[in-house]
Amino acid sequence: MSLTAPRPIALDPRTPPVLDHRARHDATVRQTAGAALWLSLLLVTYWWVSGAGLQDLGDWGDGLTSLGRLTGLVSSVLLLAQVLLMARVPALEAAYGQDRLARIHRVVGFTSFALMVAHVVLVTWGYAAGSLLDSPATLWDLTVDYPGMLLAAAGSLCLVMVVVTSVRAARRRLRYESWHLLHLYAYLGVGLALPHQLWTGQDLVSSTARTVFWWSAWGLIAAAVLVWRVALPLTRTLRHDLRVTHLVPEAPGVVSVHLTGRRLDLLDVEAGQFLVWRFLGRRGWTRANPYSLSAAPDGRTLRITVQAVGDGSAALAMLRPGTRAVVEGPYGRLSPRARSRRKVALIGAGAGLAPLRSLAEGLDYAPGEAVLLHRYSEHALFAREIAALGAARGLGVVPLPGRRRTPGSWLGTGVHPQVDDLRALQHWVPDIAERDVYVCGPRAWTDLVRVDLHRAGLPPEHLHLETFGW
Repeated sequence: MSLTAPRPIALDPRTPPVLDHRARHDATVRQTAGAALWLSLLLVTYWWVSGAGLQDLGDWGDGLTSLGRLTGLVSSVLLLAQVLLMARVPALEAAYGQDRLARIHRVVGFTSFALMVAHVVLVTWGYAAGSLLDSPATLWDLTVDYPGMLLAAAGSLCLVMVVVTSVRAARRRLRYESWHLLHLYAYLGVGLALPHQLWTGQDLVSSTARTVFWWSAWGLIAAAVLVWRVALPLTRTLRHDLRVTHLVPEAPGVVSVHLTGRRLDLLDVEAGQFLVWRFLGRRGWTRANPYSLSAAPDGRTLRITVQAVGDGSAALAMLRPGTRAVVEGPYGRLSPRARSRRKVALIGAGAGLAPLRSLAEGLDYAPGEAVLLHRYSEHALFAREIAALGAARGLGVVPLPGRRRTPGSWLGTGVHPQVDDLRALQHWVPDIAERDVYVCGPRAWTDLVRVDLHRAGLPPEHLHLETFGW
């Protein structure tokens, strides 16, 4: 396939500018959240210093215990932050987007876990008067004799299981559904650690200010989880009564599930977003899976398109009309909310085309302001629908057929092998650096696209990315 640019279409000079009030609101949320985390870390560090933390460093045994106190305090703050990142708070979801939240959650989680291990080692070593040989017996005594320590040990084991299964090598050996279920043990681990912190952690309750800070933090985090992870999904499920109407095969192993329900105009879902789905009445219904909308919501119906890559997704092809769906969400920043420029580019691969197809329908744009690049190996999803959008709304379409040319290329074999990825991208979309760019596909593929977009001059704040696979 030779390089061909999409048909140029004259822009309408009367097109109004994009309103960016939501972008400013999201930026404020991100700044506030970051400031709150750093201020919390500074506050607990100040309390450690004011509690003779620095003075104790002059003695070997007391110094180890003092450092153990500090690592425990910082670990506790990060652990609470990690739970908050898992709580699906709408303001954070909208401001960061799922992929960015997942990256932050991963960094915060591993850092918190490392500090928790350091806390256990340093405190035990310090209580053993700096003797490594006496440390194992001291750890046993601390665990058995101190209030809440047995619960804390059980909670630590839960967190160890979560961390171990979150390492990429381990995740590749687990089904998504199994990993998701194991990941929920993080809540149990955090809950089991609370008694130990309140009963034996004098740094947490030795003054009114400390007591108010920690009890308020725990209370707010618990409330966030109960409201956003339990109460809201249950309320939305009962209110909207989502049910399957019919299924449409789109390609081998790919099926679209059409649903309807009550007052879907109140669901507050946008094109490009995803929800977490459970379909009742089938084996394994308790395991949740995230699926993006593949059609813009119209207030009456929803459509998701799913590729069979695991037990949960493969089972959707057997759904029957009338099957009820339990949903969490909507989530994700791959939506009109992230947009701050008139021109947009949509770049997707395989099943990653689903949310981009939704965006191509749901975004506001004039002819020539939107272009879609989609790579596929054999079967182009939504070919007729995308062609119709091109004819009716002036969506530029660049199909990229064929398997990837090389492991280091995100383009298909249909593109001339002597043309590198960046040159091809700039040929098809010469003004790519002046657009908002939405990208969705497998993680390794989207990483390659991200690199070329950066080389093309696209500012990072105008790249909106969502990956699938894990």
